[in-house]
Amino acid sequence: MKKRSDNTPPRPVTSNQTGIHPNLVTTVTKHLRHRFQKPYADHNIDAFKKACTWIAERPNPIILDSFCGTGESSRQLARQFPNAVVIGVDKSAARLQRHQVAHDEIIDNYLLVRADVDDFWRLAAEASWQLQQHYLLYPNPWPKSAQLQYRVHGSAVFPALLQLGGTVTLRSNWKLYVDEFTAALNLAGHSAHTAAYLPTITITAFERKYHLAEQALWECRYSIRSST
Repeated sequence: MKKRSDNTPPRPVTSNQTGIHPNLVTTVTKHLRHRFQKPYADHNIDAFKKACTWIAERPNPIILDSFCGTGESSRQLARQFPNAVVIGVDKSAARLQRHQVAHDEIIDNYLLVRADVDDFWRLAAEASWQLQQHYLLYPNPWPKSAQLQYRVHGSAVFPALLQLGGTVTLRSNWKLYVDEFTAALNLAGHSAHTAAYLPTITITAFERKYHLAEQALWECRYSIRSST
């Protein structure tokens, strides 16, 4: 989702879709049955190798923060879970370059990498990564009905997310997005559900903006205990 250029409150998500996408079952089932074989981009391979080298020196449980934006959430998660390592992944170099740190607070258990999750997740799954946690915080909702394939659960890379396991946490200010993600997990044999989410501490700029604008926030949190 694009940030607003002015300081007005963010608008609620609007869509021409009023319920679970009619093609969700067909789309998710197809992706679960057929392996995604798109070639890897070189820069994504390089980013994954960088993450592997960094992790090799830190044999701790892995938390993946996908679509991390400026990396604020990655730093917050690293602070919250000091006995884990946090990998923040975002495709935008411009967003990652805006990462801010407090120079009077050393937090060295997180790494930000520029990569597309389509490749990064598959590379991690092929390398047999098993995550402790996986955060997907306020991904672009792609709200038009024709954009199902761009949503996490409608993407061909969704099976790789399942293979990575761990406790998956997805949050959005669009309930339908979370409902669809929950439905996709259920189609894959995982009994997940959607719940209202009220933050005590906001850990992304979007979460903070939505919360201050008094928009309802929604969450799916589910532990995938073994690879799928």
